[in-house]
Amino acid sequence: MTDRRTDPEPQAAPGRRAADDAERYPFAALEPKWQARWEELGLFRQDLADATEKYYCLNMFPYPSGDLHVGHGRNYILGDAVVRYALLRGKRVFAVMGWDAFGLPAENSAIANRSHPETWTLQNIARMKRQFHAWGIGLDWTREVASCHPGYYKWTQWIFLKLFERGLAYRGKAPVNWCPSCSTVLANEQVVEGRCERCKSPVTLRDLEQWFFRITAYAQRLLDDLALLPEWPEKVRTMQENWIGRSEGAECHWQVEGTGEDIVTFTTRLDTVFGATFLVLAPNHPLVAPLTAGRPEEAACREFAARTARQMADRRFDVEPEKEGVFTGRHCLHPFTGQPVPIWLANYVVMGYGTGAVQCVPAHDTRDYEFARQYGLPIPPVVRPAADAAPAAGEGADGPAPGWELVNGEPVFTGEGEVFDSGPYSGLTTAAARDRMAADLEARGRGRATVALRRRGWGV
Repeated sequence: MTDRRTDPEPQAAPGRRAADDAERYPFAALEPKWQARWEELGLFRQDLADATEKYYCLNMFPYPSGDLHVGHGRNYILGDAVVRYALLRGKRVFAVMGWDAFGLPAENSAIANRSHPETWTLQNIARMKRQFHAWGIGLDWTREVASCHPGYYKWTQWIFLKLFERGLAYRGKAPVNWCPSCSTVLANEQVVEGRCERCKSPVTLRDLEQWFFRITAYAQRLLDDLALLPEWPEKVRTMQENWIGRSEGAECHWQVEGTGEDIVTFTTRLDTVFGATFLVLAPNHPLVAPLTAGRPEEAACREFAARTARQMADRRFDVEPEKEGVFTGRHCLHPFTGQPVPIWLANYVVMGYGTGAVQCVPAHDTRDYEFARQYGLPIPPVVRPAADAAPAAGEGADGPAPGWELVNGEPVFTGEGEVFDSGPYSGLTTAAARDRMAADLEARGRGRATVALRRRGWGV
């Protein structure tokens, strides 16, 4: 006797299963019938002048560089489910489709198929549109757009001009991914393991003049608006704050020895400045070339900058590389003591945050400490815990005491406390020392209290 609870059902041959499926659901007859009915009813067409019960659903526009594939299906069928659910709830749904038809994906595809980009792109649009219809995706095709059509991009040009008129579009220099073989700028997504996705040549970072949008003008407003969005997950709110990266600190001017040139640093810990034993510039800082021109260190600095640019282009994830540096052969003068301070290049300082120049206080910063240990630079402490705080590292039950961090097993004090060995500021709390130092710098025209943002202008 057969036990149907344990014995599997007999399996039909693949051809038989397909026939059974078609018999249970005759899609070849049903789907065209209902798609025609939806078109007849204008189910997905909307009068945008009517604002009652409106619901807008926009999926990303695909690149028309070939056929739709299963990845597209996952994305757009999920969007279709959202559209139909909203319709069932009585919403007037506006769902539209367009084609992201500019840029390298379309150009690469046309080159690979030995076709003119316009001809190839329009053929792909027609083919992909037929696929959307075959899938039964609910869209208002009367509103179809393509970014390569003048009727579309004239409005992007109009928006750009409006931004320019209001000072929100500007020119500036910044590092970009550069393919020397294709002689073109690449988006991060077009760099695969440090190489151009089209020709496989190594990609480098290159400083180019380009257009930017001044999104920093809205940084504080975005931060303030977080308080108006209590329903946002805490994780998302934290990501937004970190993305903007607002930091209160001070600018400090360090005069290059023997010149009238100043290097401007930004720091949130001006109270530690008497412990600064070296200055670090980003390898692509604009002052590197004039500071090293004609000097014995010029070739080493140029090679280091090129190598760092290749490393940066090759980094697919935000994993900080092993710290490396090179001495420029130049010194700057400490803004408080007047003592010479060596100027280095290092791969852990970037132009995208602050000024691209950093005062390095190895006794109170973990990255500076690691760098100073590697290159034998002095590490004098100038801040200690307050009298009522834990006096030493390692006292915490689960690791270092508050204010202490371990670097390769060695304690580094990075917390707040009391300033010492800092001239007239010794004995002050770190907060009071920051305020007084910033005021003294401003009085002498050598710095000021200011705010820095991690987020820079948005490169077009």
